[in-house]
Amino acid sequence: MPAKHHIEVDGRELTISNLEKVYFPGNGFTKSQVIAFYSEIADVILPHLRDRPLTLKRYPEGIAGEHFYEKNAPSHTPSWVQRFAVPRSEGGSDIRYVLCNDRATLVWATNLADIEKHVLLAVAPDLHRPTSLVFDLDPGKPAGILDCGRVALHLKELFDALNLHSFVKVSGSKGLHLIVPLNCDVTYEVTQPFAKALAELASHQMPYQVVSEMAKTRRRGKVFIDWSQNSDFKTTVCVYSMRAKRDEPFISMPITWKELSRAVKRGDEMSLLFRPDAALKRIRQVGDLFESVLTLKQMLPPAFTAALAAGPTQKLSSWPRSRTKTGDKSLREYEAKRDHTRTPEPAAKTTVRKAKRKGLYRFVIQKHQAGHLHYDWRLEMQGVLRSWAVPKGPPTKLREARLAMHVEDHPLEYGDFEGTIPSGNYGAGTVMLWDRGEYEDVTGNPTGAFYAGKLHLVLRGTKLKGEWILVKNHREENNKWLLIKAAESLPPFPEEVDDRSVLSGRSMAEIAKANDAQWQSNRPAAPRKRGAPQAR
Repeated sequence: MPAKHHIEVDGRELTISNLEKVYFPGNGFTKSQVIAFYSEIADVILPHLRDRPLTLKRYPEGIAGEHFYEKNAPSHTPSWVQRFAVPRSEGGSDIRYVLCNDRATLVWATNLADIEKHVLLAVAPDLHRPTSLVFDLDPGKPAGILDCGRVALHLKELFDALNLHSFVKVSGSKGLHLIVPLNCDVTYEVTQPFAKALAELASHQMPYQVVSEMAKTRRRGKVFIDWSQNSDFKTTVCVYSMRAKRDEPFISMPITWKELSRAVKRGDEMSLLFRPDAALKRIRQVGDLFESVLTLKQMLPPAFTAALAAGPTQKLSSWPRSRTKTGDKSLREYEAKRDHTRTPEPAAKTTVRKAKRKGLYRFVIQKHQAGHLHYDWRLEMQGVLRSWAVPKGPPTKLREARLAMHVEDHPLEYGDFEGTIPSGNYGAGTVMLWDRGEYEDVTGNPTGAFYAGKLHLVLRGTKLKGEWILVKNHREENNKWLLIKAAESLPPFPEEVDDRSVLSGRSMAEIAKANDAQWQSNRPAAPRKRGAPQAR
């Protein structure tokens, strides 16, 4: 049972757990240390988070495991956590974003394994008015952060010529973020074309160092100026946020233009890397270098806005249609953030979470529309979810046997997931929480039965109640099992029951349309044999 601790933060009672879990394997940085870091910097980060819808980027197994984005506040969100409802562009129920407006909410969100803090460029309730311009400088290998520094200094000269004061911070990953505060009455229909024009101008002035086009094939050895961050559906990692990009944590820290210029001249890349302890020391010494970003009011050049107004109506950029078949903003945002260079996910290391009564463990069945429709049968065992893909679904007729392909273990947290896995990821498709409940093996030892190759299960779920047998087919490939209905038959499920989530009551089509939760698989889709399900 994961150890839980009850703490008080500014008058709010919180329950935190798994404090000893290692989030960063490179230096053993734990969940406790991540929470402590955010608690200590609350006074400087909260002004930059306040009233900005927060997209939770959750790493339940630390940075080496799977992660997923969550825009809707989880169902167990405390009543005192402020939320803001945002209508969906495609219709349906509103997205209720978390607003991280106080230290208690900051600690609560971090306890959910939200390592990075990603927020919109606008402040509620005026979400159509960005408070700043942002330019994400991303180096394509073998270019690095110092190359980004040279491009940033060039962009600063362009801003200066337009009488625009600009700020710079290290991303905490590979590159830099440039911020131009606005804090005025301006919309994305103006800021995005302006950002694009500046990026294209820089690419013309520095053709061998800069690229402003999305295509990754053109970025090698150059710095990509991502102007598309200036979109209503995209988030940017907040200043002072910890990053989950390396085996040890680095912080997205503001620096001065003089510091950047000095680092570029000296070739001093290390001066642009800030570990948590160095970040804390620097904050105590210099305070918040981005304080003015919140209040400085600036207008875009009148000549540009006048020319824009005289021309055709601007159409905001969306993520290229070839990347996804849906126009949903949340999926476009997610696609823009994905990184397919991550290593395959490891087996989960979550501590065993036992059911309330001895001998009972958790089971979940997820209906999964990937390359082919199938049902993922998952049993809590040894701190993970042992998993089988059942192409035709659980059998209901006595002695009926169906193929069950044994697939990789999943973390316990995945058993709560219902949403979508974006196109291009392993297992891409729609996932419904089809059934859940408790199970026991008649031997009293499901782990031993699993390794022996035969489980006799008694299920107590919302839909499935009764006995089933999972038996390994030793005459076939190692991952082939059979799922057999035992004891007595069940009535077949009507179509409306089969296509209904036990979590939300939604159909597969409704879950796909809502797209309110997404799971990051950390690896691209693998080629599969024709007709075989892409199991998750």
